[in-house]
Amino acid sequence: MAKSQVTFNKIEKEKKRLKKREDKLKKKEARKAEAKENPQGIQFAYVDYNGNLTDTPPDPNLKVKVDAESIELGIPKKEDRGEEEPTGKEGKVSFFDTSKGFGFILDSINQEKYFVHVSGLLEPIKENDKVSYELERGQKGMNAVRVKKI
Repeated sequence: MAKSQVTFNKIEKEKKRLKKREDKLKKKEARKAEAKENPQGIQFAYVDYNGNLTDTPPDPNLKVKVDAESIELGIPKKEDRGEEEPTGKEGKVSFFDTSKGFGFILDSINQEKYFVHVSGLLEPIKENDKVSYELERGQKGMNAVRVKKI
C-alpha cells in the first residue's frame, strides 16, 4: 500500500492559510460595521510648523508668501555656479601591477586603500610613488581616478 501524499507540514500550512483568510474577512467586516455606526467621513491630519501631525489646520496669518520667480528649477550649470576646483586627495601607491593594469593607493590622511585602474591614470605610476587623485564611486566601492604623480 502507498502512503498518503499529504504530509503533516502541508496540512499545517493549509490550516494557517485558511485562518489568515478568515481573520482578513473578520477585519473587513469590522471596518464596514464601524463605518456604518460612525459615518464621519475622511479625517484630516495637518502638519504644524515643527513637523508634527495635528488635527487643527494651520493659522493662515502665519503663512509666508513666496515669490515664484525666485524658485530655481533644475541644477545650475557648472560655469554658473562659479569655478570650484575639485579637492584632490593625496596618497602613496601601496601596490601597482603594470602587467594586470591595476593597483591600490593608500590615502595619506585616513590610511584607507582605494582601487586604481590603468584607465584612471593621467601618467604612469609605480609602487611607493606619491600621487594626487580624485575619488569616484565604482561597482564595488570608491575608485581613484585622474591619478598623477606629485
